[in-house]
Amino acid sequence: MYPTREAAAGGPTAREHPTVWGAPSDGPFGAEELAAHELRGFTILEDFVSDEEVATFSDELTRLAGDETLRADERVVTEAASGEVRSIFEVQRFSAVIDALTRDPRVLGRARQLLGSDVYLHQTRVNYMPGFKGTGFYWHSDFETWHAEDGMALPRAVSCSIALTENYPFNGGLMVMPGSHRTFVPGIGATPEDNYRSSLKAQEIGVPTEEAVTGLAHTHGIDQFTGPAGSALWFDSNIMHGSGNNITPFPRSNIFLVFNSVENALDEPYGAAAPRPGYIANRDTTPLA
Repeated sequence: MYPTREAAAGGPTAREHPTVWGAPSDGPFGAEELAAHELRGFTILEDFVSDEEVATFSDELTRLAGDETLRADERVVTEAASGEVRSIFEVQRFSAVIDALTRDPRVLGRARQLLGSDVYLHQTRVNYMPGFKGTGFYWHSDFETWHAEDGMALPRAVSCSIALTENYPFNGGLMVMPGSHRTFVPGIGATPEDNYRSSLKAQEIGVPTEEAVTGLAHTHGIDQFTGPAGSALWFDSNIMHGSGNNITPFPRSNIFLVFNSVENALDEPYGAAAPRPGYIANRDTTPLA
């Protein structure tokens, strides 16, 4: 239903599936919040975690980034130019406090409500964007990658990004196109073998054409995730988003959790020869509790 990674440029496709699968009675979001999320494809919640929790999580990110024993682990991704830690995947395996966060009722209840079912972790990571050196990501839809390279059939997944630093308009904050989640934009060209080894540093395969980005931007406009540390951004798997480089002295860091419905288990990739490793695309659908 969502063809992608073909030789010729395919056109955008209207989404056939809902964004909100649950009801107001299923969780913390109220009816108006769910309606707004369905319309825009994202929700920002300020003060989602407390200042004390921000301090605890920030200390944990500092500990992980400074752990030299992790540098050789393939789950640790470094900046191509500086060699500094960019992301750590499957981070709940390294951190008890982040593991507990994935099952926190504030988090789990919203994920279940948005997806209308029990959920499991498709992917987790912590992201670091240091001052002056942090590099961004080009415009993309996560679902396009998860569909093509992981075998995720439907856009029935949601991401939660919890900011551990102030998100200013000028330090590489995430940009989103509200409403773009209603359109699937295919990537062009075949997926190279082990594409994830380079795409986690700089995504070049599976990104939309400039023409497609231009059309979406003129139709939907661009918003940005800004706000204090402790804010959370919940966003649909198919929303078009990206981030610029951080050339300011103000670093950014966040915890990134992706929840997938247990009814949307991964199959064979739709646009790649082999699935990506489990630490990027988890295939264990045991529900979180």
